Amino acid sequence: MSAFLNVNEIKEKVSLLGLLRNLGFTPQKVSGGEHFFLSMLREEYTASLCVNDELGVWFDHGGAGVSGIRSGSVIDFGLAYWYPSGFPEVLHKIVEYGKVEIDGSVDMKSQRVPASRPEKVPRYAIERMEELGTNTAISAYLDSRGIGAVAKGHLYEVYYSVLDDKNRLRNYFASGWPNENGGWEVRNKYFKGCLGHKGVSFLEGSAKRLCVFEGYFDFLSWRAEHEKDPASVLVLNSLSLLQTAKARAAKFDVVELYFDHDRAGRAATGEFVADVELSRDCSWVYAGFKDYNEMLVAGLKVQNKIASALSISPNNPGLALER
Repeated sequence: MSAFLNVNEIKEKVSLLGLLRNLGFTPQKVSGGEHFFLSMLREEYTASLCVNDELGVWFDHGGAGVSGIRSGSVIDFGLAYWYPSGFPEVLHKIVEYGKVEIDGSVDMKSQRVPASRPEKVPRYAIERMEELGTNTAISAYLDSRGIGAVAKGHLYEVYYSVLDDKNRLRNYFASGWPNENGGWEVRNKYFKGCLGHKGVSFLEGSAKRLCVFEGYFDFLSWRAEHEKDPASVLVLNSLSLLQTAKARAAKFDVVELYFDHDRAGRAATGEFVADVELSRDCSWVYAGFKDYNEMLVAGLKVQNKIASALSISPNNPGLALER
């Protein structure tokens, strides 16, 4: 392949739907030639990224991700998805994942990012990462979710800055974990998102058995109850990566699914079980709750209430002796 790629030829030959399919994404619904995806550029629960493959355009109704790009051609999508990669690198990635042959070549000096999009400075930067335990706010948040005791080695303290719409630099911190596409999933009491583009997180264990979770906190909730379970673990981080998860799960003999008890989670479970042999729905474990972590937090609240009641009871001789 030439080191120099023709933008117009890429737009003509690369199907945006085909590119998304090869990246592991699948539409949640199709209406009148428009395909709606859960946005892979940011966190969301309702499919709002619309692709019209006939016109070769896309639009994210939910807003732009960290790149600031929310619509355009397959080139624009590549710049948003592989942000902050440079323009030449993005073109080569589009051709690679689009799986097309590009014959024409044009000197990159004549290729420019479309004039409608000025060159952007990165809107976020990871300043540093620390092991858990130095930030009391992060530790308290993880304890409140019932996963503080098992989080070390899985989660980190991520300190990052974001350039807001008024070009003011704001500093934040959150618990975070890496995904396979080089991004960092971050979460604190007030925010849930991704620095970089989305990807699954995989923890290698048994070669025969795989546990699949929709979210990382659900995985850690399971880990809190199965500390020595040797199974391999796959966390989607977003249901938009369901296709990727199914492809990865196909090589295991037993696949256990722990998805949310909501409309999207049930649909994903049904699709997974139908497409991946020997996969099974294990969400009955937290029946009556939205997800694994909600069940864990509910149990923690009950324990705290019981402990509080016992500590103030005048008829508790054991506590009286301890005093």
